[in-house]
Amino acid sequence: MKYLFIAFFFLCNAPLIYAQESAVKEVDSLYREDQFYASVTYNLFGKKPSGINQSGFSLGFHLGFIRDIPLNKNRDVAFGIGLGYSANSFNQDLLINKNNANVFEYSIIEDNGTFSKNKFSTHIIEIPIEFRWRTSTSTNYNFWRIYTGFKFGYVFSNSSKYKGDLGSLKYANNKEFNDFQYGLTLSAGYNTWNVFLYYALNPIFSQDAQLNGEYIDMNAIKIGLIFYIL
Repeated sequence: MKYLFIAFFFLCNAPLIYAQESAVKEVDSLYREDQFYASVTYNLFGKKPSGINQSGFSLGFHLGFIRDIPLNKNRDVAFGIGLGYSANSFNQDLLINKNNANVFEYSIIEDNGTFSKNKFSTHIIEIPIEFRWRTSTSTNYNFWRIYTGFKFGYVFSNSSKYKGDLGSLKYANNKEFNDFQYGLTLSAGYNTWNVFLYYALNPIFSQDAQLNGEYIDMNAIKIGLIFYIL
């Protein structure tokens, strides 16, 4: 009697179990790698004018979300577009100061022993766009990935700070920073650990910012780790 009851229960519930399994398979067949991301980078200068040197550790912190749009049946090739926030600092010896006419001037601090702090910072709203390749499946969350792309950003805030023999200098929202930053990106790795690279295609400063009569043409390079969270 016991076994008849078990058999009867299974037969009654088999259609429901099958329907649930079919629903899971249907959902899984349309899976996407929509992801939140968090990244920490070491920020460098490219195309530095002669005499400018970085000091200390220049950090960048980046957060955001990317919508995944698979492009093939296996869903291992995709297009991604997202929205993010980026905070960056650059410690260096380029002094940003205002003259008596309230105009920004740029000069190199010759003696590093004359200051304890000299940096500028940017805060950016970003739109990352990626072409994505990975080895993931609907049930495999540990996989290899290579994401290449482009990142477009709007610098909504900037500041510069100096503390040294000249006293304490602080400036915010310097109009001679470029409002827009854009560049190439690459992230690659396995599972949690992924290296990240950003190379800016335009300079940090506008053409109004000049050092010794020449345009400061340096750009930002960011190297670090990026973590993706489903």
